[in-house]
Amino acid sequence: MKLTKRAIDAIVPDPRRDIYVWDDEVRGFLLRIKPSGVRSFAIQYRNASGVSRRITIGKLGVLTADEARKVAKQKLADVTKGGDPAEARSEDRKTMTVRQLCQTYLNACEKGLIIGKGGRPKKASTLYVDRGRIERHILPLLGDRRVRDLRTPDISRFMRDVAAGKTANDIKTGFRGRAIIEGGAGTAARTVGLLGGILSFAVSEGIIPTNPARGVKRPTDQRREVRLTNEQYRMLGKALAEAQAEGENPTAILGVRLLALTGCRRGEIERLRWDEVDIASGCLRLADSEEGKSVHPRECRCQVAC
Repeated sequence: MKLTKRAIDAIVPDPRRDIYVWDDEVRGFLLRIKPSGVRSFAIQYRNASGVSRRITIGKLGVLTADEARKVAKQKLADVTKGGDPAEARSEDRKTMTVRQLCQTYLNACEKGLIIGKGGRPKKASTLYVDRGRIERHILPLLGDRRVRDLRTPDISRFMRDVAAGKTANDIKTGFRGRAIIEGGAGTAARTVGLLGGILSFAVSEGIIPTNPARGVKRPTDQRREVRLTNEQYRMLGKALAEAQAEGENPTAILGVRLLALTGCRRGEIERLRWDEVDIASGCLRLADSEEGKSVHPRECRCQVAC
């Protein structure tokens, strides 16, 4: 058949095996359907030595059938001129730098192809933090290294350098903005965790055979956990009452009060919508918190009134 959106959508996956559907219009252009239902476009050809090769062009959703057919024509045209797209891709992967890999990873994240916590694509806020760690820690120390040359000792050395403050900096980000970049064990642990995820992506893409970050012992991330005492809650309530009497921003005062009483994160209160407020049950039903759907407060955070 000619591979069109309607024809592709009509194909039912086989739970026992892959299905291959060849395009009638472009010889060598095909669609692969995995038992999971994932659909990918590919080409199959024989190189100048007569060896049969097959390479994936891209997944349905990232590319339309027409876009994939256009790419297939270009690559198959290269084959007729003596080229070998599979060999060229292999060579490109051998020379890929960490900088190029990070950009490929971020592009995949933005398209929702990288799954984060709870089996969901990474959020924009998480991607913002990831991008900052890449630009301020990973690229300055490893950006020009070839991915295939990285070894476990390189990752361990990178972690020690970040912890020691080798990437610490004070960057002007605008007319009045500043970004103060610090090192420390916590920053090192979180950045190596991200780097390990990027290298796992490289393994899944066939860029490297194994993940060199595996086995690297990261320092314990010493996240601060502060719980206010009843006396501190009284002090907070008094400060909020004084701020209200002095005409301070009422929205900010209510926001702080909600933070104290519900235990929500600041971003959850900043993005709170009316349809997430359950007045009858006296709780907030968050549709998209860091853990996915959640209800706050889970427990009373204070025993005194603010």
